[in-house]
Amino acid sequence: MQVRHILQDKGRDIIGMAESATLAEAARILAQHHVGAVVVQDSGGALAGIFSERDLVRALADDGALALGRSIAAYMSRQVTTCHESDTVEALMEMMTRGRFRHVPVLDERQYLAGMISIGDVVKTRIAETLREANSLRDYISAAV
Repeated sequence: MQVRHILQDKGRDIIGMAESATLAEAARILAQHHVGAVVVQDSGGALAGIFSERDLVRALADDGALALGRSIAAYMSRQVTTCHESDTVEALMEMMTRGRFRHVPVLDERQYLAGMISIGDVVKTRIAETLREANSLRDYISAAV
């Protein structure tokens, strides 16, 4: 199964913010949309970074409440690992596990943002895939008896 199949099921909506947005604004967006990370985009809409709940926690731990008024550009992850729609779910799982991150922006064949995948999306897909395989095997065995 490929990443594009996850996006077909979950949708391609991307929650993005400008680099100039404050941590307080980012916290509101994360809570409002029930997500763990947002894509940070430059003025042209290109991927500039990613800002996650972990980044928020680190900012508050380092700078306290003052961090809430500062821009997310000061705290976001600029080295963003991305995947492509054609990548396999297995490869994505390995990348996320190795990199110890839970959100990956997805790029299309033109290198434009096509969506965002979370580890929850991957787990949900793998569970559904495993259940389908188990049911197919059960049906096969039942038909053979």
